[in-house]
Amino acid sequence: MDNAAKEQDKALAQDHGKPGDKCIMVIFGAAGDLTTRKLIPALYNLGKSDLLPKDFAIVGFAFDKLTEDEFRVKVRKDIQEYTGAPGDCPICDWMMERIYYLTGDFRDDAAYKRLDDLLVELDQKHNTQGNVIYYLATAPQFFAEIVKQLGAQKLTNGENGHWRRVVIEKPFGSDLESARVLNRDIGQVLTEKQIYRIDHYLGKETVQNILVFRFSNGIFEPVWNRRYIDHVQITVAESLGVERRGGYYDTAGALRDMIPNHILQLVSLTAMEPPISFHADAVRDEQAKILHAITPMAPEDVLTRAVRGQYDDGVEEGAAVPGYRQEQSVPPTSNTETFVALKLLIDNWRWADVPFYIRTGKRMAKRVTEIAIQFRRAPFVLFRETPVERLTPNLLVLHIQPDEGISLRFGAKVPGALVRVGAVDMDFDYKDYFGSEPSTGYERLLYDCMIGDATLFQRADMVEAGWSVVAPVQDVWKALPPRNFPNYHSGAWGPKEADDLMKRDGRQWRTE
Repeated sequence: MDNAAKEQDKALAQDHGKPGDKCIMVIFGAAGDLTTRKLIPALYNLGKSDLLPKDFAIVGFAFDKLTEDEFRVKVRKDIQEYTGAPGDCPICDWMMERIYYLTGDFRDDAAYKRLDDLLVELDQKHNTQGNVIYYLATAPQFFAEIVKQLGAQKLTNGENGHWRRVVIEKPFGSDLESARVLNRDIGQVLTEKQIYRIDHYLGKETVQNILVFRFSNGIFEPVWNRRYIDHVQITVAESLGVERRGGYYDTAGALRDMIPNHILQLVSLTAMEPPISFHADAVRDEQAKILHAITPMAPEDVLTRAVRGQYDDGVEEGAAVPGYRQEQSVPPTSNTETFVALKLLIDNWRWADVPFYIRTGKRMAKRVTEIAIQFRRAPFVLFRETPVERLTPNLLVLHIQPDEGISLRFGAKVPGALVRVGAVDMDFDYKDYFGSEPSTGYERLLYDCMIGDATLFQRADMVEAGWSVVAPVQDVWKALPPRNFPNYHSGAWGPKEADDLMKRDGRQWRTE
């Protein structure tokens, strides 16, 4: 099949709900939390929407010593708990007939030989034509090892028209150097087209809608530039603390955990130029250009354009909650940041002098992820002899979670004899307008992997460009430990220094 035919097939799949290509999905780390809460429920939701191929099988691969029947019982229970599926569930029954399990060590050559034998058997049984997705739902230290082992057993070889793809979870590296090493190691086994670096944020409807919103509406694209936009704010706030993830989180922190992947993906989609098509590499080429165009911070810039924080105790929904240093598995003197705010500048024609303010944190005032585009204020000349004292700038907000939608704020005359201007919000909510479907955020991404569409997955150059943005911040913060941690109470919008970052520019964070 030529490339044009393949692209047409993908388009038809997305337009008409064609099931994914027949395949076997091997999940490394199948007994873990990600598989339990996200992957298995996502596969169930795809099956419920008739988007799973009829010729399909799932192989769980993990350290845990489970029998195949025990694993099937666990999977059925997980589906019912996290999707609300009924006890009498035909889709569950269908999935149980296609679920298998292997106990093994990810570093054991013999385990991969058993996997090879099982794949040959299942390929014949389920007519999957040699197509396999390997999903690495494991700790990051196993990524390179698993790919190396798969390569050694020739389990990544695509021959006679069949394909082999590897999905790799975040975090992809812990800094620029480790990301480069990981890219190099897996690149010795896999081609770039076989690698699907996943970021579940890109599975959210509003994130996917950014490109549709920007490039299909003639009223927005002409003003999407420095002439009309004053600044952009991107907020990813969580009201919860680190919960039971204190051990992991203390080795990562907010900067590494959120900025190079989730938030910079949002930046690139918001700021990118129109791609020549929606083909995967056309879109990712433009995203990569934005990441490379972000002005590198000099060490002195980090001191004024980067803020870190750590939450103290406080009150959440009327209940007292502990500070970060009192959380389970967190050292009592930890200097790990739970909040980050950065001011980024993009050095290109469209965005010169338009700051992108980004922030993310734990135990903040509420759970919200949004992109707020604030337009320049209109000239005041017309209103100088009226009671109007100031004009409120127009504001466009893309709400990503927990409620997905879009709102637009503009000025309108308040009824009455005097000329007064009030701010009016027009709100669009996905759920109200299109209805809602059960979603974990992984459905679209797993489906795209099945049909070979890599648009929503990161390329090697994008990953390294993202780490390049945060590298100067990592270096300075490593050299200069924080002096005032903890520096914001649980339930606040972050430390005072984050507010000061905006005030210096005559702006303020959204807190609505």
